[in-house]
Amino acid sequence: MGNKGLSSITKKLIMAITGGAMVFFLLFHASMNLVAIIKPEGYNKICEFLGANWYALVATVGLAALMVVHLVYAFILSLQNYRARGKQRYAVVEKQEGVSWASKNMLVIGMIVLVGLVVHLINFWAKMQLPEVLHKLGFEVNKAVLDNATNGVHYIVNTFSCWWYSVIYLVWLFFLWLHLDHGIASVMQSIGWSNHVWQKRIECIGKIFAILIVLMFASVVIYYWLIVPPVA
Repeated sequence: MGNKGLSSITKKLIMAITGGAMVFFLLFHASMNLVAIIKPEGYNKICEFLGANWYALVATVGLAALMVVHLVYAFILSLQNYRARGKQRYAVVEKQEGVSWASKNMLVIGMIVLVGLVVHLINFWAKMQLPEVLHKLGFEVNKAVLDNATNGVHYIVNTFSCWWYSVIYLVWLFFLWLHLDHGIASVMQSIGWSNHVWQKRIECIGKIFAILIVLMFASVVIYYWLIVPPVA
């Protein structure tokens, strides 16, 4: 194989596969979150089922691995494109027709999404699955934290009853929508599901998925911010 390593096509394919897998996870996660609106007790049952059980832990580790690989190759491809442009990157160029702002700033948008993800993990995963894992490993965990480890609704209410947290989440979801809107279509193009005939259809499918996922997440934020009474 020499010193050339993976080709650009292979790197894009890796990005597509990891990104596609995370899209399916987001669709599952967003659907699960809707249960918190329909039947809060049912949502807590799901949280209990997906706690520190082996299958949930395997899925968590697998998802984290997908995220790391996706992020690493995003940086590699961005650096590769940056170097390929050479002196052209300093030139003032006119806006390219048909090229969206999001498509030219996917790395920046992705980093904003990543920062929002870290905040989300601190607000939920670090207070739910993580304490259960630490407890099973023999570490001392605060009893109140452990008792609420499967009470997802408790943390949803506490988080989104705070208006500025809700605003932060909605801004984060806007950038997630930008990322998905371009990313889902790119996934299908990278794995060969796109041609001249299907291009517009694929872009439309990508937009529908992006809007659907983000609206499901946003509905939970808005419901527990503006409809459910705040925590006393």
